[in-house]
Amino acid sequence: MKSKIQKIAPNLWFDTQAEEAAKFYTSVFDDSGIDRMTRYGKDARGGFREGDVMTVEFRLEGRQFVALNGGPHFRFNEAVSFIVHCENQEELDYYWDKLSEGGDEKAQVCGWLKDRFGVSWQIIPAALSEMVGDPDPERAQRVMNALLQTKTKIDIDTLMKAYEG
Repeated sequence: MKSKIQKIAPNLWFDTQAEEAAKFYTSVFDDSGIDRMTRYGKDARGGFREGDVMTVEFRLEGRQFVALNGGPHFRFNEAVSFIVHCENQEELDYYWDKLSEGGDEKAQVCGWLKDRFGVSWQIIPAALSEMVGDPDPERAQRVMNALLQTKTKIDIDTLMKAYEG
């Protein structure tokens, strides 16, 4: 019996931390878990040995991801990031605190962060896109100006005050 497959799923290339990252991410998000791991066989290459973890298939908030241990050839950068939409400051603080722990503090700006594995995340209020896309250009610009002054984690009250003028 086949289960429905998610048509598009992110594949994250790690040096050797795929299992550690998947375990960490699944501890942070609800409706999450590790579904399957594959291991390198006896013909392992690239510095891997037989039995080393090759891939980890996991879910975050019901969405499928794959983590690959592929070696040091590629690194994450801000060109790709994951957005976490938060309903309130408490939720925003939770995800910021969990995902930024052990990450690159110099990469924390305007609600963006890099976690300890180098993956970029945007921890933002769910209403942010509505605020910056408001038909009133002055409102939208005030919110954007407030956002651009944010040095690390977003404060929702500050954005709301800017939005309301």
